[in-house]
Parts: sequence; C-alpha cells; structure tokens
Amino acid sequence: MSSIEVAFSVVGEGPPLYMVHGIGSRKVTWEALTENLSTDFTCVSFDLRGHGESPVPPVPYSLDELVEDMELLRKLLGHERIHVIGHSLGGQIGPAYARTHPECVETVVLLSTAAGRTEEESAKVKRVVNMMREKGVSPLLKTLINRWFTDEFIANYPDIVEARIKQVVETPEEVFLSVFDIYAATEMLPWLPHLNCPCLVMTGELDAGCSPVLNKLIADTLPNAELVILENLKHSILIESPEKVLPCLLYTSPSPRD
Repeated sequence: MSSIEVAFSVVGEGPPLYMVHGIGSRKVTWEALTENLSTDFTCVSFDLRGHGESPVPPVPYSLDELVEDMELLRKLLGHERIHVIGHSLGGQIGPAYARTHPECVETVVLLSTAAGRTEEESAKVKRVVNMMREKGVSPLLKTLINRWFTDEFIANYPDIVEARIKQVVETPEEVFLSVFDIYAATEMLPWLPHLNCPCLVMTGELDAGCSPVLNKLIADTLPNAELVILENLKHSILIESPEKVLPCLLYTSPSPRD
C-alpha cells in the first residue's frame, strides 16, 4: 500500500477542517460551505485519488489507501490535529481516518453515509455496481441522479445536475467502479464504538441508500454523536441544500476559537 499526493485547496483561517468528497465527485463540491466556514476554519478540500486533478494510480483502490492519502496531506500541510467532514464515501473515509489516526482528530462529521446495511440492502448496492461493470456507468446515470436529487431540484436546476453528471462522466470508469466497490463493501459498525471523538451524523430524510434508519444506527453506535435528519432531501445534500447543512454544522461543532 502506497499513499500519493492529491490535489488540494486551502481556504480560510482557524483550526484545520479536512473535507472529503464522495464517489465521482470533486473538491469543488465543498465550495458552498467553505464560503461560510472559512471565517472560522482553515478549510482543506481535496480530490480523492483518481478524481479531478489528482493522479490516477492503477486500480483497485482500498479504503486504507484513501485514508493514507489523507494522512500524507495532513503531514504535508503540517497540521497536528484536524476536524474531518466527509460525504457518502467520504463519510466512511473520515471515520476510518479517525480510527487509524485517533491522535490527529478533533471531531468527525459523517454526511449521507451508510453502515449496518441488511443483507438485502448490501446485495442491492452490489447489484448496482455489477450492472455498471457490465453495461458501463453512463446507462445508469439517470438512476443515480434520481437517487441523489429530488425531482423538484432536477426540474429547477438542470445546469447543476448536468455539472454533477459531467463529474461522473469525466471520472475514469475503472476508478468510479473501484471506489464504488469500497463504498459497497465497507462495514463500519464493528469499529465505530472505538471512535471517542465528538461526531455529527447527518443525512436526508428521503435518502434511500443512506437512510435515516441506517444513520440513526450509526449515531447510536458511536460513543459521542448527534444525529440530524434533513427534511425533504435525498443523497446530495451538499449540492441541493447547503443552506440546511451549514447551520447544523455551526450549531453542533465545538467553537473553533475556544
């Protein structure tokens, strides 16, 4: 296992907040939040390996490699202790990083992620991955978009939805499938009880894959966690409604200046 230097952006002043995006996404996904959070935090967003401006090592990738890429970035930037926020797959990478490097983590925010899936739920996710592997990602884009965004948002903001589709299409297919494999195979429940740092767990009320039921299970399993369910949202809460996400982060996070 070898870590790589990923492409990153740093904005703001204050305690470092590392922002980890999901499958086929980009560091720009966090821009709507960094505009506000950068007054209190040094916001560090980065492209996962194989995504955006980061190098594209040969697949398959592992969760451990994604964690160690983040650790290499922390060392490069010279931050001793960090806050971490992750969405979807990033919501698995963040806790995994805290598990591996607990001495480096202040808090973790898990957005729209999953753990404790039933056998049927796990099989459903794996079927989607297998279908993409057989038919390609493009034929299933409409299915993914309908899982990520509400019908109203798709109708009212076609340009934003198209930009998200463009991110997926421009992600090498073998990379997209490899990180989707990680998301499908990762089970956090056995080790979440060992994460003692304060955590915030958040998901959309209408997120079928990262449901309120699964996120309540995550919050209940963590020793020190709060749960927030955002009404009338599906999976892409950062894109569809950052104005709903932000107040929850500011309200529940420890004061960065304390």
